[in-house]
Amino acid sequence: MTVLIDTPLWPKHGTVWAHLVSDRSIAELRSFAECMGLPPRAFDLDHYDVPIERYDELVEAGAEPVSPRELVRRLAASGLRVTPRERRARSALG
Repeated sequence: MTVLIDTPLWPKHGTVWAHLVSDRSIAELRSFAECMGLPPRAFDLDHYDVPIERYDELVEAGAEPVSPRELVRRLAASGLRVTPRERRARSALG
């Protein structure tokens, strides 16, 4: 399995958030997230936003902890990363 989770560092909505990605396929990521009961609304084009409260559970289930920098590096190397420019373009489309 190549599901990765970075260090929870991003505060919002009264908690701190991490990112969950796959460096193999979006299908693998969605399958893992579904098995773990993550809501579909947590998916953001190439990753899931997950609250710190779920971090340990996701790691115990097999997500590999990595630094935020390593997560971005591996996601970009996989060809699955949606860049900020692509993200803005997609949001402009609706």
